[in-house]
Amino acid sequence: MNIIRLLLTISAIGILASSTAIAQQTNNISMEENVEKLQQTTLGAGCFWCVEAIFEEVKGVESVVAGYAGGEIEDPSYRQVASGATGHAEVTRITYDPSVVSFKQLLEVFWHTHNPTTKNRQGADVGPQYRSVIFYHNEEQKDIAQQSLKKTDSSDLWKDSIVTQVQPLTNYSKAENYHQNYYENNPNAGYCTVVIAPKLKKFRKEFSHMLKEKKEES
Repeated sequence: MNIIRLLLTISAIGILASSTAIAQQTNNISMEENVEKLQQTTLGAGCFWCVEAIFEEVKGVESVVAGYAGGEIEDPSYRQVASGATGHAEVTRITYDPSVVSFKQLLEVFWHTHNPTTKNRQGADVGPQYRSVIFYHNEEQKDIAQQSLKKTDSSDLWKDSIVTQVQPLTNYSKAENYHQNYYENNPNAGYCTVVIAPKLKKFRKEFSHMLKEKKEES
């Protein structure tokens, strides 16, 4: 009798282990599929602190990373980029789920949340590092960006002509760690309260339909 129970126990353990392995394998495959379906875009719209804070609240956006792109050297420091001599723009690399939010929708946010008609300038931030630019990752993004720019330029969203550049992504690098999640980590800093907070308030009101949960402006 004890032998029978032992055999049954061993059999049950084997079945449980097999089921656990299959479940783990299924979860791994599911995670890999989720990662594979994510896409990226790289946008410059003035100070990357502002852009990062806005896109982090968009439903379907998985991550936003502050960085530099489009310059003449690799892996520049913030000091080098801030000098305006390297040709880099402050950018955000946005990783998103296209089944939730499309590249076209992200560009709608882009056009509405900075001034694309001022060359090398956003408010008091002046220099080529603050230029308005869409760095495309592939030809499909290039076509969509150019069409979106043309459509927006012919609309009444902005009185002056759009000067946003549409360029292939080159020399991208991640910015220093203290630039990442800047608004979230420094909400009471002067730049955050004077510049970013009002932008976020306006954005939340205009794009309430695209916000992640609990981000709607009351």
